[in-house]
Order: sequence, then structure tokens, then C-alpha cells
Amino acid sequence: MNVSLFKVGAFALLVITASGCAGHSATANAKALYAAAARHDPRGKPYVIGVADVVRVSVWKDQSLSTDAIVRPDGTITMPLVGDLRAAGRTTAELQADATQRLATVVKDASVTVSVTEVNSYRFSVAGNVAHPGLFTSRYYLTVSQALALAGGPSRYADTDEIVVVRDMDGWRVRIPVNYDDILAGKAHEQDFAILAGDSVQVP
Repeated sequence: MNVSLFKVGAFALLVITASGCAGHSATANAKALYAAAARHDPRGKPYVIGVADVVRVSVWKDQSLSTDAIVRPDGTITMPLVGDLRAAGRTTAELQADATQRLATVVKDASVTVSVTEVNSYRFSVAGNVAHPGLFTSRYYLTVSQALALAGGPSRYADTDEIVVVRDMDGWRVRIPVNYDDILAGKAHEQDFAILAGDSVQVP
């Protein structure tokens, strides 16, 4: 882990969760977390396959070797002749390269393509004072405000200026503060970042 990421994680644990911390320190830490969230924004990047996604492995002119497979909880799929391949945590290009290399040992000049036909691994939770708390899935990436809308929005009892997004980031469990009122007012675009699979939006 490099020094900059260590600082982000350390501050997230020691500053943002500590009571009685200095206001300017909390603000500096929050800005560092928003910057880290922006760097991890998956939109516009190759999709990373996850558990429960359905992938299609097609071998040109050989349907007997082609398969549609659900990524198992251990992150693997099974391909005819090849056996198990690690799929979770890879892009389609990476999985395609591995499948091609493995298949080349048994089939000459095989042409392999890989695509994701169902996205099922993008899951996150919204908890606390919202209309419909629970575990949610989506076919496309959502921002914080969109995730809250999916959960029916904050209730009248919610402290909408003290929402946090709990996330595993660079090996750290961090709490990213979100002021929903500022987002609605158009004053905090950096706080309306993309929700990642596994995130928990907590509304006190």
C-alpha cells in the first residue's frame, strides 16, 4: 500500500470516527475521502466481473465449447475442456485472455470472446431512517442520492446532514460523510459519488 492511500485509510479510521476531533481536521479528512471515492469511481472503466454475474464464453465455430455460466461464490466458472477459471475480480478482456490461453493447449487457433449477460453482483445496502431500508441491486451504477431515492428517500426523522457511506477502501473500513441537504442544494457534487458493490449507506 502506498503512503497516500495509507494516509487516507488512517485518517478515515482515526479522524472521521473520533469524537471531539478538530473541525478543520475532519474537513481535510472528508476531502481526502471524496478524492479517493472519485479515484475509485467505476463509471467509464471496464466492468469488473463479480460473484453471481452471468458470463458468456463463446468459442467461434464450436458451440460445444461455448457456455453461459454463473460466477460461483468462490469466484470461478467452469468452461468445457478447460475446467475452472477465475472470473470474479477480472474484466471480460482478462477472462478472455485466460480462457484463450487455456483452450489453446487443447484446441488449435481457437477464437474466444467473453461478455457479461447479467449483472447481479452490484449489491449495496441502505439502512436507517429511510422509507424502505434493505439490500438493493441495480443494472447500472448509482450515486449516493440515487441509492437513497431507490430506498424511498430519507424519512422525516432522518438527520440528512449526517449520512455516512461505509466502504472497504484500500484495505481499510472507512466512513465517508455525506450531507444530503448540500447535495440537493447543488453545493456538494463531490459528495454524490458512485456507490460501489458492498457499500452501506447509513442514515441516522
